[in-house]
Amino acid sequence: MVKENCGVVGIFSLDGANVIPMVIDSLRALQHRGQEAWGVAIPKKEPYKQIGLVSSAATEFDKVTREYASPAAIGHVRYSTMGKSNLENAQPLRVKDLCIAHNGTIANVEELSGMVGGCTFTPQNVSDTLVAAKRLVSLMATNGNLGSALSILKNEMVGSFCFTFVSDDNAVYAARDPKGFRPLVLGFRKDINTYIVASESSAIAAVGGELVRDVKPGELLKLSNSGLESEMFSEEKTHAHCSFEFTYFAHPSSIMEGSSIYIARKRIGQHLAKKFPIKDADIVIPVPDSARPAALGYAQELGVPFEEGLLKDRYSRKGPLRSFIEPHQSDRVEINRWIIPITSVIAGKHVVVVDDSLVRGTSSKAIIRALRRAGARKISMVITYPPIRFPCYAGIDFPSQDELVTFIGDGKEYDEKELTEKVRQIIGADFLGYNDQKNLAEAVGVDVDSMCFTCSTGNYATLGIKPVFKTRAEIKGE
Repeated sequence: MVKENCGVVGIFSLDGANVIPMVIDSLRALQHRGQEAWGVAIPKKEPYKQIGLVSSAATEFDKVTREYASPAAIGHVRYSTMGKSNLENAQPLRVKDLCIAHNGTIANVEELSGMVGGCTFTPQNVSDTLVAAKRLVSLMATNGNLGSALSILKNEMVGSFCFTFVSDDNAVYAARDPKGFRPLVLGFRKDINTYIVASESSAIAAVGGELVRDVKPGELLKLSNSGLESEMFSEEKTHAHCSFEFTYFAHPSSIMEGSSIYIARKRIGQHLAKKFPIKDADIVIPVPDSARPAALGYAQELGVPFEEGLLKDRYSRKGPLRSFIEPHQSDRVEINRWIIPITSVIAGKHVVVVDDSLVRGTSSKAIIRALRRAGARKISMVITYPPIRFPCYAGIDFPSQDELVTFIGDGKEYDEKELTEKVRQIIGADFLGYNDQKNLAEAVGVDVDSMCFTCSTGNYATLGIKPVFKTRAEIKGE
């Protein structure tokens, strides 16, 4: 399985303005969605791509802005879950007269690659985006237009996707998969008459635009000198919005499916406090940074002081980065080393630690050890997301079951209470409490049946697959 939960953007100026500075700023606003590589593409030119953070190439911005000046462009920040973190796998990718950037997963990429002449799939050196792009161009050659090609491709592809495209006839396109797994939004900047499509509204706000609406699941947008055009290449009655976006992945300033991410996370904390009212708690602290709103909501609901008991060292090499989306375990450990407890806040206290998720256990174990060293009398941990027990094949980087902290590996079947106790022992907390699906959906304000909880339930019906679980080494080509 190949997954890429990344950030995409597409911008078109009806006034003919050079949109490259806006693309770069949008990508910087989407950096939380991908830290490994980034790139931009315009019509009739090979894409510009760089390894690392967008800001690391700041000295190149003026040159890129001049050499890639265009009123039509797309961009991408990469967070890979398969394949090497190299320039070859960075996006956007060009196939004939179309450049493409992709956020999502294609679960049957090996099968799809068999439909593409001259494209042999290997996890080490090709991405699902390249396979999809080649198949899409092939379908366009026989079916005439992008909408018709997508209506066929969505039946051939198993998985999730948000695509942005820029064509050599100076048009920008954006498409969202029929289930709506990954987010995609439309914005507009009035002063330069410019449309913006991006993974999140935070990218639109960063360039002075206003959010117009979510791109509908199954919708294809075209941005050109003719303005905004829309068509539905697929209509699904049921949706499966990624629940992990609401607790962790999305930026807190974003609006997603009509809900403020910040307010949703704060409400999740309030709901958690009702589920786990830890009466003898002295303080509530967040794991920085995405758990902060939930911890605040938990503290306010419980009437316990909220404190910043853990701080990231933002001056270390890896300190400012998000550990979860780093591709290598050694890098995750390096980031977590620089989450530093404030001893004067922690010592002698019963500390309730609020975190957004518990996936591999790397962060949780390191944080609990650090709090013990800082003199915490007791440590309770509450998690805003339900137990993650199964691999994600819709774009989040836990593609193998054996890397999950919930995978005990002794062949026994555990109910949720027993499993929670096992995980509590592994991470070293005095108490561990997980959120549940209904509680999370109610707090977010999205119907539970319209959200994807596959990684918790193991029900892959929304993706239409029965996966064969593989090890991380097999999937990543390591």
